[in-house]
Amino acid sequence: MNSSFSLKGKVALVTGASRGLGQGMVLGLAEAGADIIGAGISEMSETKQKVEALGQKFYEIQVDLSEDGAASALVEKAVKEAGRIDILVNNAGIIRRENAADFSDDDWKAVIDVNLNSVFKLSREIGKHMIENGSGKIINIASMLSFQGGLRVPSYTASKHAVAGLTKSLANEWSSKGLNVNAIAPGYMVTDNTEQIRTNKVRYDYITSRIPQGEWGTPEDLKGPVVFLASDASNYVNGHILCVDGGWMSS
Repeated sequence: MNSSFSLKGKVALVTGASRGLGQGMVLGLAEAGADIIGAGISEMSETKQKVEALGQKFYEIQVDLSEDGAASALVEKAVKEAGRIDILVNNAGIIRRENAADFSDDDWKAVIDVNLNSVFKLSREIGKHMIENGSGKIINIASMLSFQGGLRVPSYTASKHAVAGLTKSLANEWSSKGLNVNAIAPGYMVTDNTEQIRTNKVRYDYITSRIPQGEWGTPEDLKGPVVFLASDASNYVNGHILCVDGGWMSS
């Protein structure tokens, strides 16, 4: 059974790998035996050090995925450096908080460009590579706001609803070609994106009271789910949105 979860000999490209949930998933994949391509705009020396300490290779590629042509350029460089891409984790994302009536066009566009457009473009380009190889695992990062409306985050909510739909659409089209396309929907996690909420004690306490497990998640909690979806253990799982939420969606 352990061999079903092994990623030995695989190469995973993870966006937003410098810290938080991205770093947590990178370390889970590396612990399972995968080499890592970290892609994004932030410096990744800490992640690189941790991956190499596990005995795996780490390739760092600086790229702004919101720019035109960035996805295809990234894939070309990644394949040249690492030789192949077996796993794609579309983790990079941003959030903007403001009342909907005051939400600016610039903030709307910035979030949609990173959270949705780059996910499609990178999936499209790496999907071509995977289709040629006859196999591949694409894992998108959705959210509780793929199912709910949230407060003061209209562009984030719209983007995460769309990521869930895109995951199902790509799974329908590519499952017969040997690809698995799924998503992880993290619940309330201790990351930079939630710092503003966590510093509001009233809101923090209210949210925590609604989580059946009684606590917020951490990047470590995504290790198992991402390894499962990246491995042969999930070969018959396609178009699924896996909630990792401490029971939030069941409450």
